[in-house]
Amino acid sequence: MTVKPHRIVLPELLDVLPPEGAAARRSRRELRRVNAWMHHPQIMSRVLRENAGAPAGRRIIELGAGDGHFLLSVARRVNGHWPGAEAVLVDRLNAVAPETLAAFRQAGWRARLEISEALGWLQQADAPGRTNDVVVSNLFFHQFEAAPLAEMLRLAAGTSRLVIALEPRRSWLARVAGRLLWAIGCGPVTRNDAHISIRAGFDGREISELWPDKKSWQLTERPAGPFSHLFIARRKE
Repeated sequence: MTVKPHRIVLPELLDVLPPEGAAARRSRRELRRVNAWMHHPQIMSRVLRENAGAPAGRRIIELGAGDGHFLLSVARRVNGHWPGAEAVLVDRLNAVAPETLAAFRQAGWRARLEISEALGWLQQADAPGRTNDVVVSNLFFHQFEAAPLAEMLRLAAGTSRLVIALEPRRSWLARVAGRLLWAIGCGPVTRNDAHISIRAGFDGREISELWPDKKSWQLTERPAGPFSHLFIARRKE
């Protein structure tokens, strides 16, 4: 039986580059292309519709939001289901352009940027009684070792009723695809970070094992598409 390698978490170039530098701007544009290639906006939109219901005024928090374009793509797909939703874009860097926030308004959502480390923001947001938020992340959880990720999940569970994460799958097929990103125009920063991301990606039920309260939540963890890994935690009624 083949034993899959353990997760290896290493720093990614995009996280240390100046956010307004040419290399960082190019890589963020390329990540939009990679997300589209992996069908992440479509997957996230479908999972939200299937699991979150459709009440007006929903607050959706994206951890590690980057330039905001991923959640904007999701908002454009589900705005008919969630009119008037509020998007909270949490990222330690200020990479969200004013026109991106304006595009959320055009899609029928309110949006605001919170410049903060995800853990720090969740610690402040972990208010008693606020358990109706939806927390999502895209290509973000893999950047954390098990201990800080477990703490992030604990805090997210304390302030939400639904947590959804889309991550790289740690598989041979994803590694092959990562080496072919040059074919869709990705430059050296994105190709380097893709290799690191896949090595830090997930397999099996590795995220579920870190979830703090398995009795009160319904946990789903499975492959999503050929290269991605999906985690869903939904609070039981």
